[in-house]
Amino acid sequence: MPGWGNVRRRIWFNPFMTMQQDPATVRFSPGQEILHRQFTGERLVYVRAVRVVAHDELGLRLWIPRNTPMSATMTSDGRGLRDMPFAEWVHVERELTPMRWTGPDIFMYTPPDSGHSVMFFWYPKDQFFGWYVNLEEPGVLWQDENAAGIDITDQDLDMWVNRDLSWSWKDEHELEERLNYPDHYWVADADAVRAEGLRVARQIEQGAFPFDGTWCDFRPDPSWDLPRDLPAGWDRPRVRG
Repeated sequence: MPGWGNVRRRIWFNPFMTMQQDPATVRFSPGQEILHRQFTGERLVYVRAVRVVAHDELGLRLWIPRNTPMSATMTSDGRGLRDMPFAEWVHVERELTPMRWTGPDIFMYTPPDSGHSVMFFWYPKDQFFGWYVNLEEPGVLWQDENAAGIDITDQDLDMWVNRDLSWSWKDEHELEERLNYPDHYWVADADAVRAEGLRVARQIEQGAFPFDGTWCDFRPDPSWDLPRDLPAGWDRPRVRG
């Protein structure tokens, strides 16, 4: 992708590994540690180590506690994508920077064959607060002898859902701003992104699964340790379906 500056990073990949990437056959195990990775084009821009809660015909459920190890794309002076106009971001030098997740604990649900995921938030820790719908390209699941994960592209436009099922768009201004830079922007069809959001909105307004109270009382397995670091293979090339 043009305009991403002079970013260098180590690429780890073994071409002789046995890779599975068919969502119909890849199945993660409860408690398994996998990688949740975001890309723009072929560039890795965000990655964190997450814990599998369950993975079955309903879809993939993940647990992302506070202080989870991750890497996010930042400038040398510690600024991220939202800290400057997009016109500046596409030209400034930046690189993946190790850090820890400082937000609240997250239960993330990714339905099969869908262009979104749903995050459940609690605040305080024992009180369900609301849902965050992240609109994204359908994720590609993969695993081999050494690592496993899901690769996505975030589509920027999101939704916040209150406990009373009222909802609102989030980050509309970011989507509109970035659409003015088609040579650098990764969202190819903003109308399709919004249509996916409106489809989810109908589920929300009807109180349909997963906005029907399912998993709002979730608690993680107390035996799950917090990963110390990102596992080997976190920066391998993007897996395509």
